[in-house]
Amino acid sequence: MISSASDSRALFDIGDAEQAAFRALPRHVWDFIDGGSGSESTLVANRTALDRIGLTPRVLTGVTRGDSTGELLGSPVSMPLAVAPMAYQQLVHPDGELALARAARSAGVVFIASMLSSHTVEAIAGVGAETWFQLYWLRDRDRTEELIERAEASGCRALVLTVDVPRMGRRLRDMRNAFTLPSTVTAANLDASPAAGRGSTAHTEQPGSSAVMVHTAEALDPALSWADLEWVRDRTGLPLVLKGVMDPADAARAVDAGVDAMVVSNHGGRQLDGALPSITALSTVVREVSGRCPVLVDSGIRSGTDVLRALALGASGALIGRPALWGLAAGGQDGASRVLRLLHTELEHAMTLAGCADLSSARRLTTTAPADALAAHGGTTS
Repeated sequence: MISSASDSRALFDIGDAEQAAFRALPRHVWDFIDGGSGSESTLVANRTALDRIGLTPRVLTGVTRGDSTGELLGSPVSMPLAVAPMAYQQLVHPDGELALARAARSAGVVFIASMLSSHTVEAIAGVGAETWFQLYWLRDRDRTEELIERAEASGCRALVLTVDVPRMGRRLRDMRNAFTLPSTVTAANLDASPAAGRGSTAHTEQPGSSAVMVHTAEALDPALSWADLEWVRDRTGLPLVLKGVMDPADAARAVDAGVDAMVVSNHGGRQLDGALPSITALSTVVREVSGRCPVLVDSGIRSGTDVLRALALGASGALIGRPALWGLAAGGQDGASRVLRLLHTELEHAMTLAGCADLSSARRLTTTAPADALAAHGGTTS
């Protein structure tokens, strides 16, 4: 664990938060949150693809300040951003998800609570942020249904079903570190008590392997199918968000199955190594969905300009992952709040420089990209 004292260094960009978190965290914890799967080619490609997308600013628009306010699934937000679901946040700060949810509440953005949170969904939702609950498909169908009911009862506003984890990717950093959870960190939504969680395989060292990967394989059912999606849809009145969509054919089928939104995501480069960057897949999914439901995107978002890129490519919003954890690690709730404020400042600044008065005009911006990327994401050249 790290101290809850905040880092006094100024935060000029997300890289400053990254460096502060690197200094604050033990190396094996840093590797757990920073690493990807395999050779980490998709982890790197996410950033490379975003950097290759150019925005064509509009001029003489009379815009003096870009207005980033909007809504996600009917709820007002200060910017079209959600904190992505991330497991075991007490690894990086004692307050874990509670601190990050408070930061999201203060920033006016959505907080997505992971099923594998180190605090219960009831405690997280009690913070008062706009909270969605992320669900993996468990081997225990009764436990899955119980979690859906708990999310509804605690006041969560949407259910996010992650569909790209039939099994965890081979995260080599964790395997080399023989990564295990400390006894103080548990999957609070699955363990009846902290004492019960300490005996799980997630806390038992597995030489040459990740104990978290072993624990996840025991809990998750790899046979998740379209029929199971229908089962979930039938058991909740909450808006249902499908996370992990990359192929437009899957996106079309998901809309037909009644999902209310989807997230184009390669899991931050942590699942299939070699998968195409999420931002590259975004426009083909947006075109296929054709306005029938909101489409969000994650993986590699590191600035307000990246959010603007996503909007220009047709996204309704973006999810932020590691940067929120970096802020949490460096300074708890205050550190996470500073990261979210910085993203808000950057987005409004980028919108103003691009001549965008609001989110609607941001989505009309022209994008440019190298020819090899244009065929994939449908961008245009000027």
